[in-house]
Amino acid sequence: MSYLVSGVRVAVRPFTLDDGAEFCAAARASTELHRPWLHPPLRPAEYVPYATRLIEGRDRGDKAGFLVCERQHGGRIAGFININNIVAGAFRCGALGYGAFVHAAGRGLLGEGLELVLDHAFGPAMSLHRLEANIQPGNAASIALVKRAGFRLEGYSPDFLHIAGAWRDHERWAITTELREALGPRANPR
Repeated sequence: MSYLVSGVRVAVRPFTLDDGAEFCAAARASTELHRPWLHPPLRPAEYVPYATRLIEGRDRGDKAGFLVCERQHGGRIAGFININNIVAGAFRCGALGYGAFVHAAGRGLLGEGLELVLDHAFGPAMSLHRLEANIQPGNAASIALVKRAGFRLEGYSPDFLHIAGAWRDHERWAITTELREALGPRANPR
């Protein structure tokens, strides 16, 4: 398996169409964990267009999808981190979407994966300057994840995103290259 970046317990690689069966099985097992916050594809018929958008978006430069894989478990998928709505030029920003699967939840694997993705996104591979995470206020686990990674709360947006049939309020969290550099060396050794 070819990884973009590796940490102590996880490694990160792009989505492929071949990941559908494993991804969907993990997503189905994680439905209770994800609801009402996330709605990842549960069936291969949903996964193919989802992964295709990420793969094609990577080629266009407006999306990037990453699978967080457990190194000690043969590369088993622990979660996913997507950078959507990437804008280049003077903005150099993207919006994060992510989720851990139930077998990996609470073990710090997604946190380590996020650190790796931040290194990749802010490094020469993507050269982004800013990443945003828009989070529903009741999603305590997601807020804790971005806080640990050094994101700052920048605001609150009522009726911000349409999720599961309704417009949902979101807190806006963000991190920039300057903020990340000011935080110094990260807790997850490489």
